[in-house]
Amino acid sequence: MLVIREVMFCKPGKVKPLIEKFVAMSKLMEKANMGKMRIMSDVSTDRYWTAVAEFEVPSLAAFESVMAGEGADAEQMKEMDNIMKGYHDLVDHGRREIYKIEN
Repeated sequence: MLVIREVMFCKPGKVKPLIEKFVAMSKLMEKANMGKMRIMSDVSTDRYWTAVAEFEVPSLAAFESVMAGEGADAEQMKEMDNIMKGYHDLVDHGRREIYKIEN
């Protein structure tokens, strides 16, 4: 099992709009049986205005499947695109972290 973390360093004042996008995406992913995301915002970290979306997948192949939208129908994919539209305007930069769950 793997944990995937999408760590986004937002522009000042833009964490809340990104969190709202992640929450909407999580609901849609769960509806499409693609898993559920845990959404977090910083209280204390190395940088202000940090948002994190985290989810678990059984393998890298399963992660690639999620990223390709497999499991979602065309209408759900369109809704995902609409949800995330403009998110680049909220983010300064980010990174993806992939961890193997050991226990």
